[in-house]
Amino acid sequence: MAKNTHHRQLARRHRPLLDRFAGGAVAIAALLACDASLAQGLGPTLVNAEGHVPGRLIVLPRAGMSDDAVDKIVKGEGARGARRLGRSELRIVDLPEGKERAMLERLARHPHVEFAELDVPLAQALTPNDPYFGSQWHHGKIRSSSAWDIAQGAGVTIAVLDTGVDGSHPELSSRMVAGWNAYANNSDTSDADGHGTAVAGTLAAVTNNGAGVASMAGQAKIMPVRISDPSGWAYASTVAAALTYAADHGAKVANISFDGMANNTTVQTAAQYFKSKGGLVVVAAGNSGKSESIVATSTMIPVSATNSSDQLTSFTSYGPYVAMSAPGENIWTTKKGGSYWYCWGTSFASPVTAGVVALMMSANSSLTAAEVEKLLYGTAADLGAAGRDTQFGYGRVDAAAAVAAAANAVSAVDGSAPSASIASPYASSTVGGLVPVDVSASDNVGVVRVDLLVNGAKVASDSTSPFAFSWDSTKVANGMVSLQAVAVDAAGNAGTSAAVSVNVANNAVADTTPPAVAVTSPGNGATVSGTVTVKASASDNSGTAGLTQQLYINGARVASATGGSLSYKWNVRKLSRGTYTIEALATDAAGNASRHSISVKR
Repeated sequence: MAKNTHHRQLARRHRPLLDRFAGGAVAIAALLACDASLAQGLGPTLVNAEGHVPGRLIVLPRAGMSDDAVDKIVKGEGARGARRLGRSELRIVDLPEGKERAMLERLARHPHVEFAELDVPLAQALTPNDPYFGSQWHHGKIRSSSAWDIAQGAGVTIAVLDTGVDGSHPELSSRMVAGWNAYANNSDTSDADGHGTAVAGTLAAVTNNGAGVASMAGQAKIMPVRISDPSGWAYASTVAAALTYAADHGAKVANISFDGMANNTTVQTAAQYFKSKGGLVVVAAGNSGKSESIVATSTMIPVSATNSSDQLTSFTSYGPYVAMSAPGENIWTTKKGGSYWYCWGTSFASPVTAGVVALMMSANSSLTAAEVEKLLYGTAADLGAAGRDTQFGYGRVDAAAAVAAAANAVSAVDGSAPSASIASPYASSTVGGLVPVDVSASDNVGVVRVDLLVNGAKVASDSTSPFAFSWDSTKVANGMVSLQAVAVDAAGNAGTSAAVSVNVANNAVADTTPPAVAVTSPGNGATVSGTVTVKASASDNSGTAGLTQQLYINGARVASATGGSLSYKWNVRKLSRGTYTIEALATDAAGNASRHSISVKR
């Protein structure tokens, strides 16, 4: 007999409620149908005619830059300032409306900025439906009852990044913990349109209480973090703010049931921050009903939707980025206001998977997030092509197999420390002002953080690869200074790089002379073919040791180097005929910069 036989009786306990609705299609439609307004909404309230939020950019400066230093960069480009998101390095930059794209171009080329992008709207991954039958079929399909015999989510907090949650719902009220409204920047986490309450009920509604629905992880806690405007649209900036908030406040699982997550650099960066804190981010694959050419990412777990026949649903998005699949059709869940309804969409495949992740963490708290993720993938029911495929990822989630594997797993004693080395600046080079420091780091499992040490003291940390810092050398005395990088893995092993000594020379008289730079090959106006060697040369009044160079072709950065020379192999065979602009940007140790561009024909 099962250890907790009463969990196997959940479906029978809920059957009278389901049967009461099964006889009347009109009543079911009125009570259960996910309103089309949730999926379609009124359109994002903050977006301009160009499809982005006016007067706002999202910027990731190199790690180690102070808020004042970032403000100086963006204000120098015409912005009003930058706001840090939680304890992460991401910043929101406010600027005059209409200046976004010009600012974007300038910041994208700045040597101390990793990326800058527009703040864009993100739609709910929900599809309206017309249900006429009632049962929580997904629990039987993924064998939830067997998983519940082992764990039910106790001790795990799940961040629900959504439209808010109806915390007064009888199936949710006892599961709530304090959250945040990342859209309005206040503590009001009430549900703007009902989507978040439906997602939360799928995740962690009270289970085995003789009423309502059975959720995936009925003993887990729900942290509501609102990311949407009043019409139900989220934004890259609010998602990033919500992820950093959840990571900083102890959530170990985050669910985001909105489209566009896996294809947004800002969200990926924030998801990596959440992962560096020991958590996992599960997201909806989207509801386009077609293959999406989105590359795979290790920062999150994108989930496609399956039906009761273990087939891909007609509405789900899929592609190389999909890591898992899960039931997403006719999912019985909680409704804002205290009742229940059915919903369709990858919005619900995602929390089904996130709930299983919470069960696994609850079953064995000694496992690292990386180990939980590996077991989740390894125990999935392999549908479609053998191994990982573009439709089902590693397979359809199997709660029983995943939780049993987690419960029986012994956390591997990872005794291998990561390796780290400082790629730039070079040893014995002379530096000053803001100094770009690039670090190479690797590990047998994965590097979660790199710390930069200056004379043995930590000055900055970076959790996003490639690991890059901007070190303010004015904080130390002139002379020889030791730089080291410490790479840390999920098990806490640390590997320290060899020390690189550099000569700090910050003169009392500021260096305001920009370097000289030129694209030396090919020649201006040349016709190119095959593989072209593009060369640039730079010099500076303070010497070439402190120089950094960037090479752009039609505005896209293709290469970078330190010192006075740069070389890049450019394959033009598959390019269309036309004129191409090659531009070299050189920046000295004091931050002075100059550009030179030429045009070539293909």
